[in-house]
Amino acid sequence: MNRFNAMIVRSTTMALAMAGAAVVAFAGLPASAGPLGAALEAAPASATLAKEPKAKKGLTDQNVADIQSAIDEKRFIDASSMIDMAVLSGSKDPRLVLLSAKLDLGRGRYDQALEGFRKAEAAPQTRSAAMEGEGLSLALSGRQAESVPVLKKAVAEFPTAWRAWNALGGAYDDRRQWAEADDAYVHALASSDAPAIVLNNRGYSYLLRNRLDEASADFVEALRQRPDLSSARTNLRLAIALKGEYGRATAGAQKDTEAALLNNAGFAALVRGDYARAEDLLQQAIQRKGEYYDLATANLELVRESKARAATETHVPK
Repeated sequence: MNRFNAMIVRSTTMALAMAGAAVVAFAGLPASAGPLGAALEAAPASATLAKEPKAKKGLTDQNVADIQSAIDEKRFIDASSMIDMAVLSGSKDPRLVLLSAKLDLGRGRYDQALEGFRKAEAAPQTRSAAMEGEGLSLALSGRQAESVPVLKKAVAEFPTAWRAWNALGGAYDDRRQWAEADDAYVHALASSDAPAIVLNNRGYSYLLRNRLDEASADFVEALRQRPDLSSARTNLRLAIALKGEYGRATAGAQKDTEAALLNNAGFAALVRGDYARAEDLLQQAIQRKGEYYDLATANLELVRESKARAATETHVPK
């Protein structure tokens, strides 16, 4: 969600990090019982040439881990193939329903994911992750009001469901319920196996409150733990720009990200009321893009409107 009308990034990695969302997928699913074997009827002695039916192969913990890794790494075709093979083998393991729902969530098929997660809630071994997934599916599909009760129920029944806590933090941010957001992120960090995702989201929450030093500290720590977490790097540059350090915020940008960083810095200048600098940075962003840049163009128009309004208010007789 783009609350600043800039390229601020929350890990919707499922975290998805999520919620995730971002958004890094689920992990640490409960293991099932042993492999599911099909019983074979004893053949009559005369049927010596009859072929025995092949035993059905159960879904092993390693199979689950391999499918989960493929989803986490966005290798959706691989994940889909492994799920299909498990189904064709005759496995009825309820974890297949959960994994299929996670795959749909990763692909952005929120309605299908929601249906799958609700089915997976019927099995005790998948209920926790399924409730979490239902809440994330609702949140990511824009049904925030529906997602919050589900996420609250998930953390009430399963207090270590960190992705649900993380998603609740984002929901509370949207409502400006800062104390509740802080509490949700504390719980998420206490249980998370992907703390960088949560740190990035909490840093984003601090950005919304203009607590720039705390936001920067969270982004730096997230990057220390996960140097490849691009959302934290983008958000850190935004925090620096919001402090008025525009050159530092855009320094060392790669060619494919330069325009976006200039846009973000320009919007940060607008937030600070530094209209001349904002206009300059946004014009640079449009030039670097080399093609129509709708976001920077919209921000530039907003700068000019804000500048004109400020000038009018300054000259209003008291």
